[in-house]
Amino acid sequence: MSKNIKLVHPRDQITEIIDRVYKRGMTTTSGGNISIIDDEGDIWVTPSAIDKGSLRASDIICVKKDGTIIGKHKPSSEFPFHKAIYEARPDIKSVIHAHPPALVSFSIVRQIPNTNIISQAKHVCGPIGYAKYRLPGSEDLGEVIADEFKKGFKAVIMENHGTVLGGSDLTDAYERFEALEFCANTILYGSQIGTPRYLTDDQIDEFESQATGVLPEMDSTSYTSEEVEKRLEICKIVQRSCEQGLMISSYGTVSMRWKDNDFLITPTGANRWDLDLDDIVQIKGGKREAGKTPSRATWIHQEIYNKNPDVNSIIMTQSPYLMAFGVTGTHLNVRTIPESWIFLQDINFLKYGDHFRKNNNSEMVENCATALIIENDSVIVTGDKLLQTFDYLEVAEFSAKSIVLGHSLGEMVPINDEQVEDLRKKFLT
Repeated sequence: MSKNIKLVHPRDQITEIIDRVYKRGMTTTSGGNISIIDDEGDIWVTPSAIDKGSLRASDIICVKKDGTIIGKHKPSSEFPFHKAIYEARPDIKSVIHAHPPALVSFSIVRQIPNTNIISQAKHVCGPIGYAKYRLPGSEDLGEVIADEFKKGFKAVIMENHGTVLGGSDLTDAYERFEALEFCANTILYGSQIGTPRYLTDDQIDEFESQATGVLPEMDSTSYTSEEVEKRLEICKIVQRSCEQGLMISSYGTVSMRWKDNDFLITPTGANRWDLDLDDIVQIKGGKREAGKTPSRATWIHQEIYNKNPDVNSIIMTQSPYLMAFGVTGTHLNVRTIPESWIFLQDINFLKYGDHFRKNNNSEMVENCATALIIENDSVIVTGDKLLQTFDYLEVAEFSAKSIVLGHSLGEMVPINDEQVEDLRKKFLT
């Protein structure tokens, strides 16, 4: 989506995001609806009973301010609560409603996910409201949801129904939606292998304040063909990570060594789905490309490159099954299948706060393992080529998923020491 979202027609914004929601498995063919209110007060909304997997811009309905309906379909049956939200909250310009499985799980047990499960979600999602069950499509449902939004919430769990989220624009609403479903998934998966542990508000505030220092700017920046090629590689991997649920809009950092200890890194505050070459930040001689703000984790990447000459790419992200281990402190034993152990050996675990710059943790930057889980924060994966590093991330996430899913069947039986030694001799020596 264009950086200037106001230059993208509401029809095109909606079709792009509903396609993303559907492909990520966060709604069904018939479920969910999205709307945008424009500057004239007209509401653009997904149609009723039209396949969400093949929606086109021409399918989107416009409900004019005077109630006139323009389009070839009926507006979503849930249009009344979209309208009620806009009337209750003039600051909200877009609404997403869907039935993503993890948030529905909370909805049917009548709980609200605690977004303190990971460090930045509290700020992305804000406090979460709760709307009592009412008949879908009814004015009553619109009233109870609008009442929650009037309290200041931008995210609401709908009892025995799903979730509804608002934003200053559709990108903002989707970031909130994706982050909240991620939190719900992480809590659910973590609960299968242990007991999720939550951060305090003070810990989150410390996280937000500890990485405020920005590198000085370069006087000028040169872009060689090799450098541009690496930018493209980073953008492709970030996009792939988002599509596969290994990264979310609001969190994830990728970097590549460029030459010597200079490197390229993703920016802070940018939507990961929409990243392009010009967003990538060059770091050279300890300075940043002028006019750009690199990831707040830049110092970690810089230290890893400085102290590990064999590391040429780094991915720092949150993927739901790895973070299930990250939020419970459960040991992730990658002796599941030969590939997992060969690629990863052992995944280390770092306590929350040890990754803050003031602590300058040597285990993280000097004794740099292929994969490291930081409690309630992220996973760091390192490697040579970026595609190789991405492969390591996939293998780690698949290993974590296998253990979480297998937990209900019985206790994992790992590959034994003798088998590991055979693997070491054949593949690592």
